[in-house]
Amino acid sequence: MGALSALEQAMEHGWEALWARVTDREPVELLEALRHECDSNVVVCSESRVVVPNAYDVELADFAYDELVRRGSDVGQELTDSLARHGEQRGYEWAGPLTVHITRSAQVPNGRYRVASRAMPHVSAEGFQLAAR
Repeated sequence: MGALSALEQAMEHGWEALWARVTDREPVELLEALRHECDSNVVVCSESRVVVPNAYDVELADFAYDELVRRGSDVGQELTDSLARHGEQRGYEWAGPLTVHITRSAQVPNGRYRVASRAMPHVSAEGFQLAAR
């Protein structure tokens, strides 16, 4: 277990260092923005069921987006995993499969980002085939 913990810490530190270089901001700030977006859009269905959006969009300034692409980082998956852990800790139910999608935006100033969420239903492969007909 000690080796796995050390590896996990090393990976986490590397990812945080990348974000600090790319955006001039701490990655914790972006994670907090995602968590806040999630927490701000809860729908309480019953005492034991709290549903939150499952599709999150992160818009990055051109420079930050280009740096991520150049480095080949899979930040979207890292953010998705972190948000999934947050939801699990809070007992949230996702409206569908959880995704965090990162895009470039010319309207976002360098070093900044925008976060938005929505409930996106899960569409089966059969649904796409029927729609194509």
